[in-house]
Amino acid sequence: MAASLPVKISFALPDGWQAAPPDEVGAPNVAFVALHPASIDDGFTANITLSGEMRNDGATIAQIAAESVPRLEQGGSVRVLKKTEIGTPDLPGLTDSPGIVQDLVLSTTLRGEPVELCQSQVYLGLEDVWNPAQRAVIEIVLTAKQNQIGEVIDDYKQFLRTVGPGEDSAPQAG
Repeated sequence: MAASLPVKISFALPDGWQAAPPDEVGAPNVAFVALHPASIDDGFTANITLSGEMRNDGATIAQIAAESVPRLEQGGSVRVLKKTEIGTPDLPGLTDSPGIVQDLVLSTTLRGEPVELCQSQVYLGLEDVWNPAQRAVIEIVLTAKQNQIGEVIDDYKQFLRTVGPGEDSAPQAG
């Protein structure tokens, strides 16, 4: 069953991307999935997912980002290529708190065949202004094969620039 985001956000999909029901594309624990049909390669379509949760622990955003590695290792090996702290100039309007961009390579299988997938994960923390111990953490992830990443990375960056607080978390077409 598709998850929901802990806070409402808005965003705009770049041209060429299509929203897809998470349950129907095998991503039941995320709130939103966008596919890039033009990038399909041997049955794999580059995609962007959004998920989130409320956290009331003392974990930093960097620690929360690191939690994804053991989770992903359940499906294969994971190499963290780069982890960078970001601030509001990269994602205007969404948060005054820093975030983390983490780039990974996943060695896994797709329909029984080995495949390497590239992931760019963005983690954002949004503190509750009335209760700073409580915060929402939003995870925005681009997943693509290595030969697809060049075709979709600029769209992903464009997408990230549109993410902001929203009345409705439903996407708007680019």
